Amino acid sequence: MKPTFLLFCQVCQHPNARMREWGAEAITSLIKAGLSYKHDPPLSQNQRLQLLLLNPLKELSNVLHADIRQKQLECVLQILQNQGDSLGPGWPLVLGVIGAIRNDQGESLIRTAFQCLQLVVTDFLPTMPCMCLQIVVDVAGSFGLQNQELNISLTSIGLLWNISDYFFQRGEAITEELDKEEAVLLKQAQDKGEPLNRPFHPAPPFDCLWLCLYAKLGELCVDPRPAVRKSAGQTMFSTIAAHGTLLQPPTWNIVVWKVLFHLLDCVRKSSTTADKEKIESGGGNILIHHSRDTAEKQWAETWVLTLAGVARIFNTRRYLLQQLGDFFKAWEVLLDHIQSAALSKNNEVSLAALKSFQEILQLVTPIKDTDKPDALSAIDVPSVLMESLQGSGPGRPLVRSDSLAERLAQRYAAQPSLPPPGEELDDSALWWSAWNTWYRVGTECTRPPSGGTDKLVFVPSQPFLTALIQIFPALYQHIAGGFSMEDLKKLGVILHGAVSVPISSDSSPFILPSYTEAVLTSLQEAVLTALDVLQKAICVSSENLQVMYPAIFEQLLLFVEFSCKPPQYGKMETKHVANAKYNQAEWVALNYVPFAERSLEVVVDLYHKTACHKAVINEKVLQNIIKTVRIPLGLKYACPAESTWKLAVSSLLKVLSIGLPVARQQASSGKFDTMWPELANAFEDFLFTKSTPPDNLSIQEFQRNEAVDVEVVQLISSEILPFANFIPKEFVGRIMSMLNKGSIHSQSSSFTEAEMDMRMREDFSKVCFETLLQFSFSNKVSTPQEGFISRMALSVLLQRAQDVLRRYVEDERLSGRCPLPRQQVTEIIFVLKAISTLMDSLKKTQPENVDGNVWAQVIALYPTLVECITCTSPEVSSALKDALGPFKDFMQPPVSKVQNGES
Repeated sequence: MKPTFLLFCQVCQHPNARMREWGAEAITSLIKAGLSYKHDPPLSQNQRLQLLLLNPLKELSNVLHADIRQKQLECVLQILQNQGDSLGPGWPLVLGVIGAIRNDQGESLIRTAFQCLQLVVTDFLPTMPCMCLQIVVDVAGSFGLQNQELNISLTSIGLLWNISDYFFQRGEAITEELDKEEAVLLKQAQDKGEPLNRPFHPAPPFDCLWLCLYAKLGELCVDPRPAVRKSAGQTMFSTIAAHGTLLQPPTWNIVVWKVLFHLLDCVRKSSTTADKEKIESGGGNILIHHSRDTAEKQWAETWVLTLAGVARIFNTRRYLLQQLGDFFKAWEVLLDHIQSAALSKNNEVSLAALKSFQEILQLVTPIKDTDKPDALSAIDVPSVLMESLQGSGPGRPLVRSDSLAERLAQRYAAQPSLPPPGEELDDSALWWSAWNTWYRVGTECTRPPSGGTDKLVFVPSQPFLTALIQIFPALYQHIAGGFSMEDLKKLGVILHGAVSVPISSDSSPFILPSYTEAVLTSLQEAVLTALDVLQKAICVSSENLQVMYPAIFEQLLLFVEFSCKPPQYGKMETKHVANAKYNQAEWVALNYVPFAERSLEVVVDLYHKTACHKAVINEKVLQNIIKTVRIPLGLKYACPAESTWKLAVSSLLKVLSIGLPVARQQASSGKFDTMWPELANAFEDFLFTKSTPPDNLSIQEFQRNEAVDVEVVQLISSEILPFANFIPKEFVGRIMSMLNKGSIHSQSSSFTEAEMDMRMREDFSKVCFETLLQFSFSNKVSTPQEGFISRMALSVLLQRAQDVLRRYVEDERLSGRCPLPRQQVTEIIFVLKAISTLMDSLKKTQPENVDGNVWAQVIALYPTLVECITCTSPEVSSALKDALGPFKDFMQPPVSKVQNGES
């Protein structure tokens, strides 16, 4: 019989098609007849005879003629339909025939062979020996790798999913049978003195079956076709997630290193070397979306899917993986992959890498509700697996198990595995490794380009930077115990760099709020949230961590400066949205005013909580706050936004109300000595700003602004001068000089005469003068310092009055019959009233409390007052009368001199 089959096999290779057809018909007819014959014993128990019948069918696979292969596959299909349940040991030969496909055999042959495979997977997996299951996996994988028919490749991936479902359902029976087979093979190998030659040995046989399945899916994950890669990737990670618990713990080591990391290496290499040339179309009438119109972009999608899948496995199986001896090494390798992906120039990949980073930090909680209808879609089960796969030829449809969705959702949606009570693991090394990765990514992506305005310079996107910063709060929870000042400095560099990055002009209309809106971008919110988490953690920590407070203040104050001095990103030219249209600049700078103002509010709030802390006092935080707000205070009307200087002055007043008492308590320590000159500079820059109000400033707005100036002077009057014995003399001298300067009317030459009365800052001048008068003398001088202030204030007041009076007399003489300006008349009236008040106060004061020099200055006023009697203004005359009147109380005859006893 065997020679007959060999003869027919030779006929099947005859050049004449008719001869080949007869040969093939003869062989297939004999095989089918032999298999259908009622043998005794049955053919399933006579392995030798069965193999003798099936071998010729297998030999036909060596024939290159398509018509012969077609006859062969049709014969296999009929055998499966008629004798599939009784093939037994003949399954390896049948599967070998089905799997003997090549890409050059044509679509028709591949389709027929695949129909056979579908029938096998649908109907005959339970009837074949378990040792053949690995062959089924290999054959299904080979159909996925063929490139003649895309739909067959995708459907074959679905078959692999169904095969995995079968493994899961029949796990116990398969394990038992494979273990028996393993024992036999092992004994045979030992008898021959050879090692057992089996893939993935020494993993258990059932685990090896799974590993073969994962390895085959891994091959499909790097297929040249994007659709195949995507479907294979989703299937593999869903399979591992759903059925991974069936593996023995040591087998996970192979899964991690030989399947997952090997796949990541291949995908990363292919992604970084992929062609950047645009693909015009997908063939026929298929249009390719612009986000997938190059091989590089298509591989980017695969990179995203693969990295996300591996990260999800590390998250959900972290405790199981940590039982492996080299988990820390695996963790570092995964972090390295995340880092390289995060630093990719592809925005899709880099952003997805950060999401994977969040995944392994367990920031993403898996789905808990398994009853939701979209549970499967939430875990990325490919759509091709959600439908019954219909064969295009004979055979039944591939029906999925009714309980599969429920089991899959339950398994995959479970919380990440937790260690048993009492077996908590020390994860600190993992989290510090994650911190180092985060720092490296942050440093690299926020480093400004060294070149100029080259359009090819890569600038990270705002969503990427936002996601990067949003990782920190949760990461900090793991490393808070060892977080040092050095780490805080590293964080500060990244936060500062992130908010300094400009936005591409193409995307700015979708990211930037309107310039008039006082809202923060998502990135700015994330930066402030990171610092907020940090300061709150420090607040409840031990005292040794509170040395970080000054560093947090320093970081926030840097952000406050952005309101007037926006950060520069390297040498890149940026334009502000308020100054340029979007299409006029390659890069657009953010509106930093809301961010800076929010930072200032945080500074005030934090200082309110920490003003008395030793570190805050020693590091001169109050001085640094004053120095920073001095910038917008000095600019005042020249600030980019009017709200900035108003917030700055109100913040200064709040900070001083808290900090000045602390400064007075620490006066003897010298820790606030350098703060006083800075405060004097801030007061002077603000009260006597060099900026001019805008022309469109209304009178009502000007009055409101003047009220702020008055509030500053009132703070000086209530919080500074009454405590002069704790304050350096030089500072008090500058304050007195400022009050004297402020008591003289100040106005802008641009004001119209109608506006003059309202815009002369009369209220400000009045409060300055009243403050001078208040501290001119005192009946309750308790310290030499207070007496010093009294003498200084009174001397300044009298000198100022003398100057104003003399100037008025001279100006009126020169003006002839023309009236003097209204502001000057108002000023002289104000001074004359002040002299009246001063004289009344001197009359009530004990003579010994008034310095002799003061009396000399008061008397020197009298001649100047007399010169004013020629004034023509009735208002001035009335005020002059009131000022001259009190002098009578100090006039008395000279004391008579006694010489030689005679008067």
